[in-house]
Amino acid sequence: MERRDFLKATALIGASALSFNKLSAAIQTNQLMVETAPDMVAVMGGEPVPLLQRALKELGGIEKYVKKGQTVAIKPNIGWDKKPEFAANTNPELIGELVRQCFQAGAKKVTVFDHTCDNWQKCYQNSGIEKAAKDAGATVLPGNDEVYYRNVTLPEGVRLKATKIHQALLEADVWFNVPVLKNHGGAKMSIAMKNYMGIVWDRGYFHSNNLQQCIADACTWGKKPALNIIDAYRCMRKYGPQGRSVSDTSVLKTLIVSSNIVAADTAAIGLFNQVEKMDIKEVGHIALGEKLKLGTQKIDQLSVKRVRL
Repeated sequence: MERRDFLKATALIGASALSFNKLSAAIQTNQLMVETAPDMVAVMGGEPVPLLQRALKELGGIEKYVKKGQTVAIKPNIGWDKKPEFAANTNPELIGELVRQCFQAGAKKVTVFDHTCDNWQKCYQNSGIEKAAKDAGATVLPGNDEVYYRNVTLPEGVRLKATKIHQALLEADVWFNVPVLKNHGGAKMSIAMKNYMGIVWDRGYFHSNNLQQCIADACTWGKKPALNIIDAYRCMRKYGPQGRSVSDTSVLKTLIVSSNIVAADTAAIGLFNQVEKMDIKEVGHIALGEKLKLGTQKIDQLSVKRVRL
């Protein structure tokens, strides 16, 4: 993506809160002064590791979210038996660095898991995530058996009132939601809210009981992720969620990070629209999530930090 495209994309990530000249100057100097930590950080123009390092720095450091002695769970998208270049799964370098950051902050244990769609062992291996996570010291857990899940209630859910959630999240002191930005045939887009489908056991219920509403309902679970870290280093433009070829992807070299899951997904769709058109109204779970008070689509009302490396 050229620099002019980045400026267009960041405009969709809340740039209306600033003048164009101020935003341009901020990008050129990598400085945008705020008195408090921003609600969202969008970093562009680097490799996965420096993207994450810079985003966490702008948010106040990983120590703000992970305390010494805590157990941390990381939930990437590892759903498909695909190599990283297909962008069907979260970038493995990003996951490896997040694991390292957690341990540097003093985490006692870091677990990584997903309830995969393809064979879990092949997904974990071919995505590169298993090796990256283990090399960084994480414990990689399967999600292929109901024994790993426990019942929780979702009193604020509309269609989904209860479900079974993976024990890694139930036992964690803090967790991070780390999806990849991609097109999805059923949900239209698979980003942070859609990534919740990998923390539950019975995904079939979602598909037969209003998929968009169930996605939003799942996100009402009381233990919210500390951060939603959206991997847009390489995004899948079409034929998701698996993709057909590497030509279906675009390299955007971007990371969007926020604790506000609705805002994060809204910003990610704004970025996605720079390479492939997607009307946010078609991604129904986002508006439904806002209705359930999970976050806001009004990014211009948030404090957003934009950085180009």
